[in-house]
This record gives sequence, structure tokens and C-alpha cells, in this order.
Amino acid sequence: MAAKPEKLDPVWDDLDRTMGQLFMMGFDGTSITPHIKTLIEKHHLGSILLTAKNLKSAEETTKLCYELQRIAHDAGHPVPLAIGIDQENGGVNSLYDEIYVRQYPSSMGMAAAGSIELAYEVAKATAQEISACGINWIFGPCLDVLTNARNQPLGVRTAGDDPQEVSAYGVAFMRGYKDAGIVTLGKHFPSYGNLEFLGSTLDVPIITESLEQLSLSALIPFREAIQQGLDSMMVGGCAMSSAGLNAMHACLSEQVVDDLLRKQMNFDGVVVSECLEMDALSHNIGVGGGTVMAVNAGCDIVLLCRSFSFQQEALKGLKTGIENAMISKARVYHSLRRVLNMKSKCTSWEKALNPPGIGLLENLQPSHTALSTRAYNGSISVVRDKNRLLPLSNILENEEELLLLTPLVKPLAASAASRQLSESANTNSPEPAAWAQSSSVMSGERVFRELGRSLARQRNGRVLHTSYTSNGVRPVHENLINRASAIVIITADANRNLYQNGFTKHVSMICNMQYTTGGEKREKPLIVVAVSSPYDFAMDSSIGTYICTYDFTETALNSLVKVLYGEISPTGNLPGTISKSQKLHSSRQHWLVEIYNEERDANALDSLITAVMEGTPPNQRSELSSATSNSFILHDKEVEETHFVVRNSSTSALYGFCSTYFFKSTGTGVIGALFVDPGRRKLSIGHSLHNRAIRTLLQRDGIKRFQLGSRLPSIFLGIPTGHTTERKRLRSWFANLGWNAALSRSVCNMVARNLQAWSPPEGMAKSLASAGAQFDIVYGWDYASPILDHIKTSNRQGLAEVYKIALSDPSACGILRAKRPEDGALVGTVVLYDHRSALYEFIPPLKDLKEAAGGISSPVISPGVGEYSTLLQGLVLLGMRQIKKLGGNACLLDYMDGDGNFDGFSAMGFEVLHNFEEVSCDAATWTMIPPS
Repeated sequence: MAAKPEKLDPVWDDLDRTMGQLFMMGFDGTSITPHIKTLIEKHHLGSILLTAKNLKSAEETTKLCYELQRIAHDAGHPVPLAIGIDQENGGVNSLYDEIYVRQYPSSMGMAAAGSIELAYEVAKATAQEISACGINWIFGPCLDVLTNARNQPLGVRTAGDDPQEVSAYGVAFMRGYKDAGIVTLGKHFPSYGNLEFLGSTLDVPIITESLEQLSLSALIPFREAIQQGLDSMMVGGCAMSSAGLNAMHACLSEQVVDDLLRKQMNFDGVVVSECLEMDALSHNIGVGGGTVMAVNAGCDIVLLCRSFSFQQEALKGLKTGIENAMISKARVYHSLRRVLNMKSKCTSWEKALNPPGIGLLENLQPSHTALSTRAYNGSISVVRDKNRLLPLSNILENEEELLLLTPLVKPLAASAASRQLSESANTNSPEPAAWAQSSSVMSGERVFRELGRSLARQRNGRVLHTSYTSNGVRPVHENLINRASAIVIITADANRNLYQNGFTKHVSMICNMQYTTGGEKREKPLIVVAVSSPYDFAMDSSIGTYICTYDFTETALNSLVKVLYGEISPTGNLPGTISKSQKLHSSRQHWLVEIYNEERDANALDSLITAVMEGTPPNQRSELSSATSNSFILHDKEVEETHFVVRNSSTSALYGFCSTYFFKSTGTGVIGALFVDPGRRKLSIGHSLHNRAIRTLLQRDGIKRFQLGSRLPSIFLGIPTGHTTERKRLRSWFANLGWNAALSRSVCNMVARNLQAWSPPEGMAKSLASAGAQFDIVYGWDYASPILDHIKTSNRQGLAEVYKIALSDPSACGILRAKRPEDGALVGTVVLYDHRSALYEFIPPLKDLKEAAGGISSPVISPGVGEYSTLLQGLVLLGMRQIKKLGGNACLLDYMDGDGNFDGFSAMGFEVLHNFEEVSCDAATWTMIPPS
């Protein structure tokens, strides 16, 4: 039995006052006008939408919001106004202030940055800034899934084409907004991600997907946001035409609002209609009739953006509908309760009449500026750099010229160029007369002019800059291309502005046909930068170097310049499932990959390790046996480590983990572990983790080679090969990702047991004596210099790091040495360690022995020494004796060459514990990331 609705204050018995709460309206002007004053005082308007045309600056916005609330208060409104704006960041910001309001990346830009936490921080900062000005309702998050990504006007306003990713970022944005004290609005239900446009503005864009298709993709983010507490929802004005679901306008359809949104998806927040002033809707139905239909469909607030005559028509339509019993009072009061409940979450008269304003914004400015820079720096995505053109300083000499080619486009609303354009139009600006005739062209020039200046400031050589239009490649372009030593082309939605696509392809062809003065063909360096939709050339591999910025605000372009000149390493990744071919394989999903956070994820990683071990067949050994979350974290200043997870943000469970290490001493980038929850395999989690790992390693400064398998930490030495079927499967899996397993090197761990009853093989001591070397053991940094010089004769990954750990821990580690008697020069070394050493945590096989044991690690024998095997056996023998002497009963030889002759070690009592295939490749040959 439904609960009886709470009794309303008698003030709401006044029906006109109640009806006012069911409308949201806008107006023209940056200060109070008779138009808006009348709506608030005479018609009891309860919500106001402010747009960029209303907002001059943070200070003026604060004043305007205060004055609007003061008018409502003095007019006797029982509750404050809900004041809402679109503040999506990127190119869609209603409030712009160069000093006090920071610019942040678009939703897709934030998804490219790849951090849910960062998305939350940005959303919270955005909401704090607009809240300081008196705004209490943000029209966000945008929850649309771009199921037809390449031709949709939404572009970067949504996180992408993957419903899980859109959900994750949508909920993060929503939490950030809420935690800053303002209420949220999801849009554009049921989805603007795959609209079909028929041409005329009087034609309604149509959703043709069936309800079942929508449920499998487009509705997922909306459903998740509802479950996480979304405050309000905007229902679009699009048409719907599919089996069992027909509506001329979604927001006027009871099928869409009451049935689908309310009953099937259990949404009980405030529903806001699309603006009824949109041409298709007002011409097809009329604003008065549309208002009645919207309320009857289940909308709680009807939106009318700016026309006073339309707004009056809507007010009259609602009143007539109630008087004629076309709308029940129960429906009206049900909506009122929802609106009042929403307002109670975000405002009160105390708050509404005391906006913090500039004082708070000044305090927020330093941290928000740093956050903006961090977000933009993290979002820039280098999709391809086949010929290693980045950074530009590597390919351009000071005397050489760089050419920048930019399209003529309108500036983004949230840019200084847009503000200057607006101000020049509102004053007697001395700008040329061309502004009045062709403001979009001139403003496009201004947007990218500053980019050219920024590029020029960063280098000693000259930067040439000119624009291009639908007229294509002109002689002036050809002359500049021939003159320049490298070219940067900017595109902005080239899929919808096809002249940009054609121009870029033409320039690419010219660059491919360049010749040196000696007549040799030499490809001229070309970099293409998509500054809006990343889909421009995402799938066109003929564009060898391709970068995406996701918007072209000044802050985004500043970060682009830093990437082009190598001041920052780009870490952004294309969000969603860019490739059409990926979508042909239903099992190939694109998972959200996040950076491992030790504090947040350590316990979950331990649980994942346990799950993997428990999921290992009885006849196989799990390499993770005895490993813990600590086993992967080196905390070594000489090693850059970044680890990745696929996680459930709601339960905090990890579905997959990948560790990466960059050893600066050898320029080696290593994937040290990659494993997935056994219950979630074959869902592409491993693909997503691997591709993120490779992208990250590619960006390391000084990267020379990649390696699959790590000496330190010594968990996975490579592809495990202990079981024939599993070995074939893993070799095939990694081969499909771009690794050449045919060039692998066999490595293994070996173990000798029962040391207390062991004695060296007969005759071995005499054999070792014939090697002509002296053996000893030393401890600590006093002996470091010759040892560290000696190990430089090997370029194996992790050697230096293992030896430095051992030298720093003399109580638990020693260095076994072989020296030439005549001059004392080192010809061989190994590391000896036991369970007290820091190495113990990073070598789980030693823990696996479950008894008193010691380890011998990282042998280095000088090249050219004839008695290689004899010297190595001598060092190992000395180590075994030392471990036995200290009470150990087992000895582990870790990371041994698996192709060697094991007869000598077998005679000493060793057996192979586990085999691996270490795979390496030259980083310069890894020209593209395999599809995930």
C-alpha cells in the first residue's frame, strides 16, 4: 500500500503559486529585465535557466542571481528559485570568467584522462565555482551513449560510445556536483546518441532503436545514475519510432515519461521537458497544447527558454488544462512535491540571499587552476606516432620552420575569443567591418592565432601560420608546405566538415611525395591534431601521427603545445570503442582502466590474487602462489612503475591487474604481471589492461625496448610454459597483441632441497679450482663500486636494482664474487639473500618453499670468460654452502637461463621449479597499439 503523501503547507493552496513551480524559464539580458521580473512576481515562476547570453562574469553572475532571488523573496515566494545552467566544460559552458572560473576538459576529454577520481574532482570544482555565484542546479551529467558516434552533434559532450564507461564517468560527475551542494540533471533521456536527422529544423530528429536495443546500451547510464541518486532528468524532444514505441516527442509521451522512466526505471526525481520553444515542437503542436501534454506525460517542470509570448502561452495552457480537467490537481501537486523536495537539497533563503561570490572563488582559484592544468595535461591523447615525430624538438633544428594550418571555425562558447567577439559586437569596437559580416570566420582566426603564438614562444625557429577553408589546398599552402620542415594540421569535426578531411588528406599526400635536394624520397613530418571529435582520423592509419585534445579552449591548446614540445608526456587514451571492427565482436568490450591506487586497491588486489590461485587447475602451479599486493610495488627511484586495474567502482572489487615498470638504467619497459579474475575471462579485460600498459610505456622518456616478464619483481618471468595447453593459449594471446613469441628467451627458477643432508658432488671442488678464480662473499656498500661496474657488462633488465637492494641490506644479503688471482678483477658475481631481505617480498617462489631457505639471484659472468659454466657453478656452490651454514634447508636459483646445460646444476641437486618464456622487442618497432 502506497504511503500517504506528506501534507503540504497551506500556502500552496494558491493554484497560481503552485503552477509557477512547474515552469523553468529564461530571458535575454545580463541584468534584471521587466520580462523576468513579471514572471517571478506575477506568475510565481519557480525555476530560471541562465545561458551564456545572461552571464558576463563571475561577479556579475553573483549579482544577477542575488537580485533574482531577492525579487522572489520580496514577492512572497515560499521557497527560493532553482537557478540552473549548462556547465559541461569543454566547449559547453554558460559561465565563463577568465580570472575566477576555471576551464576543464569536456566529458570525453575526462574519459580520455582515464581517472574516475579526477573526473569527480573536476565535477566538484565546477559545481563549487557556479555555486559560489548563486547557481544551485547544474544541467548535467550528459548520459548519452554515442551509438552512432561519427555523425552526432553531441560529439565530446558525452564520455563516448561505451555504455559502461559513460555510466562510470556520469556517476562520477554526478557525485562531484552533489558533494558541492547543487542538484543534478541527467540528459538527454532516452538518448541523443543515435539520432537520425531528416534535414529541416521543423523535422524532429528520430530515435529508431527499439526499447530492447536501448536497454542494452543507451539506457544503461541513465539506469545507473538513477540508482545512484540522480536528482532530475531532462527528457528530450526527439521522436521515437520503433516496434511498440511511437512518440512524436519523447517529453510529451506518457509511454516514455510515466511508463519507461517512472515505472520501468523507477525514477522518482524531477522530470524536466525539453524546451517547448524548439521549432519542431512549437510548430507541430503549439506551446499551450505542448504544456498540457508534457504535464500529463509526467513532466514536473516545463522548460521555455526565452520568448515571453511563448512563456505566457504555456502558463495560460496549463491553467486552462487544469480548469478543463484535462490535467488533474493530483498530478500538479505530485509534481510540486518533487520540485520542493529537490529544492530542499540545494537551497534555502539563507543560502540564496548570501551567495559567497568572488571571496570564495579567490580562495578556490589556486587549487582549481592546478586541477585544470592536471586534467588537460592528462586528457591529451597521442593516438599514433608511427615515425616518432614527437616531441618536435627531436625532428626540427632551430633554423628550420614549422607550419601550422588551421580551419576557420567559430570559437567555443567557453573561450576568451568568444568573449572578445561578444564584447566587440556589443560595443563600438574598432575591429574591421568584416566582423559584422563574417564573425564566425574572424573568430575562428582568433581562436588559433594564440596557438600559433604559443608554438612560436616555445622554439627558437620560426612558426608559419595560415588558415584553410573549403577552397582546399591553394598555391599559398603548397609554397608554405615546401618551405616548412614539419607541418601541424588542426581539424575540428572533420567528419561533419568534410572539407577538413579532404584538405588534410591532400596535404598528407604532398608530404609523402617530398624529395631531398639529392633526389631521394623523404616523407615530410606531418602531425594531425583533432581539437574536437576524436573520430576525425582515429581509424585512418595513413595519418601516421595523430593527436586528440577534445576541445579547443585556450587551456586545452596550452597542454597541446606542451605535448608537441615534450614538456609533458601524454597519457590520455581514446575513450570508448573507436573501431567499427571491434563492434562486430560482441565479446570484445572496452573496459575502463584506472591507475592502481595502493591505499584504495591493495586489499582488493589480495582478494584478486586469491581468486586467481583458487581458479588455477589442480595440475598447474600458480605463479601468484605466496604473492601479495606488496609483491608488485618496488618503490625504487630508479624504476618508474605504474600499475593498472579494471575495477568495480561500486563494490571496489578488482577484475584485472597489470603491473608495468620502466628501468631507467637499461631503457627497458616491462609488463611484470597481467592477470584477470577467472570468473571474468574472455570479456576483453586483459586486452584493455595490456593496451593501456603499452601506451604508458611508449611514453617513457628513453624507452628502448619492451619486455614481457620481469626479474624484479620476480613473479612472472615471462609467459608461463609449465603446461602445454596453457602455454599454447598464452603464446597465441600475446602474439595477437603484437608480441613475437618466436623470439623469446627461455628462463626458469630452480630449487635444491634437503640442504642439511647435502654435500657437493665428488670432484666438483677440484674442477672449480682449475677455473683459476678466487671466490669470496662481501657485504655492504663498501664493495659497491667494482661490483656495479662489473654488472654493467650485462644489459639485462633489473640487474642493477637487485644488486643495489642487496648492497643496501648487508644483514640479509651478500654478494658472491669470482676474481682473477693475478689482478683481483671481478669476472663473476651473484646475489645471496634470505627471508629477511627486502628481495624476499619480490620473489614469491622462495616463500613457496615453505621451509627455511635462501636464494641465489642475478648471476653476471664477464663476457669473453672461457670458463663461464665453471665460474657460475662455483658461485652457486659457495652460495649453497653459506645457506646450509645458516640453517637453510632449500636453495632457490631464480631467473636462470633456461636454454643452458642443466647437467651441472642437476648434479648439484637442483631441479627446475618452473619455466617461462621472456619476450623482448625493440620499442621503435612497436608502431601501433593492437586493437583491444
